[in-house]
Amino acid sequence: MLARIRADVLNGRLVPGSRLGFADLGLRYEVSTGVLREVLPRLVEQGLATSEAQLGFRVVDVSVDRLSQLTDARVAIDTLVTRQAVIDGDIAWEGDVIAKHHALTRVGEAAADDDISEEWLRAHEAFHRAILEGCHNGYLVETAERLRSISVVYRCWTRPASERAHRDLDHEHREIMEATVARDGDTAVRLTEAHIRRTTELLISGREAAEASAP
Repeated sequence: MLARIRADVLNGRLVPGSRLGFADLGLRYEVSTGVLREVLPRLVEQGLATSEAQLGFRVVDVSVDRLSQLTDARVAIDTLVTRQAVIDGDIAWEGDVIAKHHALTRVGEAAADDDISEEWLRAHEAFHRAILEGCHNGYLVETAERLRSISVVYRCWTRPASERAHRDLDHEHREIMEATVARDGDTAVRLTEAHIRRTTELLISGREAAEASAP
């Protein structure tokens, strides 16, 4: 059930900022309130929802300002963790990074224009997580992963086909992987920051294009 709701949040079927009421979700997913009481706090833990007393649960809200702040936070944390991973990671870690990159390239992007492939999202997260997990500071890794999870919500602003048309993700991931396993911390950090900021630029331009074309 968590996977279904999470996929609907990431694809914008559950709109950012919208209320996650037990009655509505129960009807939508044909599940009990008890199940939802277990699932929704996990969405909050992942940064995909918020919870306030008397107001209940809501999908995390999004805006250009929030995205800009999130991007700066991700750059600060991801580059720190990546640099430390290059220092701390062992041979088994190198092998895992290479394996996860291979899996990502085999999955490819989603064929449909309207949805993000859940399989690709999992492979993408697994690849970046594999790099970060070379860092021996679990608190930093956990923080980086939570920020990454929140950032995926912003994919609802644009579509995978649009992103594919403006960048070569395979090449970006390959360069990051090669710099990482080569223990080239400076290059890995530079590529990681460029990767994150390029995503933000495309998300914002996609949002602006959507607003400009709206009736």
